[in-house]
Amino acid sequence: MNKKIKSILAIGLLSTVVGINAYADDTETPNKYSAEPVNEAEFYGSPSSSISSGVSVPGGAAYLYTSGTVPPVLNKDGATVYDRYGDTKTQAQGVLKNIESQLKEKGLTMKDVIYLRAYLVADPAKENKFDFAGWNAAYAEYFNNEANPVKVARSTVGVAGLVNTDWLIEIEAVAVYPKKHDQN
Repeated sequence: MNKKIKSILAIGLLSTVVGINAYADDTETPNKYSAEPVNEAEFYGSPSSSISSGVSVPGGAAYLYTSGTVPPVLNKDGATVYDRYGDTKTQAQGVLKNIESQLKEKGLTMKDVIYLRAYLVADPAKENKFDFAGWNAAYAEYFNNEANPVKVARSTVGVAGLVNTDWLIEIEAVAVYPKKHDQN
């Protein structure tokens, strides 16, 4: 009985090794993206898209993650959400400006951002629909433009609400510190 179990385990192990080697040697389906290590953050995806499909980051890179950043108050005594915080575009502009300031304090710029996650709430003034156009317009002021050609990897998530019912957007950012180049 003991020999039988050992034989079954040996056959199973051999099958696994053979299967792994066969998979690794499969040249019929080569990976479309290089498996080589990168020296700097590399964005990939459709050239016509305003965002990247993804980004490869070199091993050993240092990251900065912001917490969810929310819109600044425009007028605390405003009668409406739009008076107090603005529409989605205005709120997104304020959030991105805040993120830009956070990055600057840490020696980074918006060009170092590799990923954004935005949480959008439906806008009552837009038939209770998500204002993707407003968010995209604010994004375009900071990314994928002449001043900053970086097209970050990005997710936009529609949510039922945020902590403050006046907020229409909250954004998280991930940046990578640039690799220091030798000055020799």
